[in-house]
Amino acid sequence: MDGPRSHTSPSNASHDYDAPASYINIHDVDDDAAHMDPPQPASAAEQKRSQARAGRRRSSVSQSNYDIPDSYARVPELEDIAPISSQDERRTRVSHSFERERDLERQLSIHQEAERQAPFAWGEQPETEKLKAKDDVSRLATEIYTISYLILFAMFGTLARLGLQALTFYVGSPVSFSSVWPNFAGSLVLGFLAEDRMLFRYEWGTPTYELQLLRANQNGPDEEVGASSFDREAIDLAAAKKAHVATKKTIPLYIGLATGFCGSFTSFSSFIRDIFLALSNDLLTPDAGSTTTPRNGGYSFMALLAVTITTVSLSLSGLFIGAQLALALEPITPSLPFTITRKFLDRFAVFLAWGSWIGAVLLSTLPPDRFGSPGAAETWRGRATFALVFAPLGCLGRFYASLYLNGYFASFPLGTFVVNIFGTAVLGMSWDLAHIPLGGVIGCQVLQGVEDGFCGCLTTVSTWVAELAALQRRHAYVYGGVSILVALACMVAIMGGLRWSDGFSSLACMH
Repeated sequence: MDGPRSHTSPSNASHDYDAPASYINIHDVDDDAAHMDPPQPASAAEQKRSQARAGRRRSSVSQSNYDIPDSYARVPELEDIAPISSQDERRTRVSHSFERERDLERQLSIHQEAERQAPFAWGEQPETEKLKAKDDVSRLATEIYTISYLILFAMFGTLARLGLQALTFYVGSPVSFSSVWPNFAGSLVLGFLAEDRMLFRYEWGTPTYELQLLRANQNGPDEEVGASSFDREAIDLAAAKKAHVATKKTIPLYIGLATGFCGSFTSFSSFIRDIFLALSNDLLTPDAGSTTTPRNGGYSFMALLAVTITTVSLSLSGLFIGAQLALALEPITPSLPFTITRKFLDRFAVFLAWGSWIGAVLLSTLPPDRFGSPGAAETWRGRATFALVFAPLGCLGRFYASLYLNGYFASFPLGTFVVNIFGTAVLGMSWDLAHIPLGGVIGCQVLQGVEDGFCGCLTTVSTWVAELAALQRRHAYVYGGVSILVALACMVAIMGGLRWSDGFSSLACMH
């Protein structure tokens, strides 16, 4: 651990979870390793500060390996989305783009796969098999842990979103549409997780990327004479990849927090719904009752811009504020003990997640307010329990869509785009069905559960703004603009048909 490490595959690193390589496509789960400055001569004071920081971030070698499937590399939360390109405020540099990192990642994966297959060609046992610990966690167990965390944190994220919306919808509120605050808060949490280096400090099995670059500076440029530019770039990228894979990309708990909680806390479909309601003058305020004041089309267009600009700017601001908070709170941020996360939390999460999901189904079947207040309206199912039933389905759908779709175009995250558009369309159809004079209270509550639970967790703003921050500027404008325009077009076609023909009827159930 004291000298520069050679270029090895991520499998050779002593990471604890055998995470699928496709996890690199989860855009919410990366740290800032690939955004670090390229090797530059550093002063003695700078080297001392870097050594002190890296020493605290480093920990003992991991004790067990998780077998993460290769397909996890395409989940967006695992991409390099850290908002802060350089932690040195005195330097200005151009960071690698999201597209460039994806291209290098693909080249490196091909190179590493060839290295892994080479021993088999000569009849030798690969080095990864020699280094495997006796208490490795199997591929099946790792996927079960990951899915369980996603289910659990999808439910937590849904409750947090519904609760924050209720808290911020009050008379005299400066912002009348309460969906903006969950999107801001979820993006803030994701920014913190992406930049944080302390919560999972005891998972590190290799030096951080910052430490690798510091050692390259100390060794001097002479040692790299004769090396091709690809080799030097691959070594730097391999160091970053090993740091990622050894920690965040391979930890089911972290994937649950970033993909499950943050992705479910925010909702792209609710954001587009509020844009349409602002356009159609149906966006209610807490002190306006069930009616709105008539206005001309120009004001409706201004309201559309207000909802769009406010949500996008606050969500992007939350991402950067969260990253700055992670740096500011690093001296006091606790680290999760290795034994607790590996020996207890992973296994306990399986029972807690599936038990909570079953409990939500039971509460929806037999709501508590049915027996506590006989004859009163059963509102629990429409406000929370049905949403909890559908929430894990939306979160898992988003996760696997990222696995299979986000690897197609580096400059356009197709998986996130597809789930955001599909979820928006489903929310529009559910809204229409709930606002026509057909069906009863239970049907209305189920539709509200689909909107808040399934659509709210299937679509995400936190991942979306993280991708916008990581893409090249031109690609970010295209991706962000196309996402909003296509989603709004779907809403106009679905909700507008009812709104401008028969109009929206009152809901048959309370929300």
